[in-house]
Amino acid sequence: MAEHRRMQRDALLDAARSLLSEGGTQALTFPALAERTGLARSSVYEYFRSRAAVVEELCAVDLPVWAAEIEAAMAAAGTPEEKIEAYVRRQLALTGDRRHRAVVAISAGELDTAAREKIRTAHAGLIGMVIEVLRELGQEEPRLTAVLLQGVVDAAVRSAEENPERVTGTAVRLALHGVAR
Repeated sequence: MAEHRRMQRDALLDAARSLLSEGGTQALTFPALAERTGLARSSVYEYFRSRAAVVEELCAVDLPVWAAEIEAAMAAAGTPEEKIEAYVRRQLALTGDRRHRAVVAISAGELDTAAREKIRTAHAGLIGMVIEVLRELGQEEPRLTAVLLQGVVDAAVRSAEENPERVTGTAVRLALHGVAR
């Protein structure tokens, strides 16, 4: 029984990712989740009380996976500069992932304060990954620099749909060289 519930929950989350990445927040409805999974709409409510609860669960499942991917990319890089580049590039590569698009699609407007705080905490974990690298590069204020670097990444995420390669290249150059040519 527990295994069946887990499989149903996973199917609902996968359906939610698909709906959000295909049609944005308007597409994520309980009737659509029911249709995608073959469950009755009332069954969907047994798993999630609201659309925001679905997104909270997506964050709880997907954010640690993303963090591990970023950490692995940084670990595979050699120099501190390459680690910074990996930090930026991997995060921006994740923006093309439907899991990321799904969370971004709805998280801005429908999450309660606790859910938004979970996302902020996850981002703080990302910032923590890069502080020591910035210290190695001689940054006098590595924590502040890490927060600002994450701000560059966040801005690039919001702009990436235009031209992902151009946005990623610009974000990497800005992260490594500032605004100097």
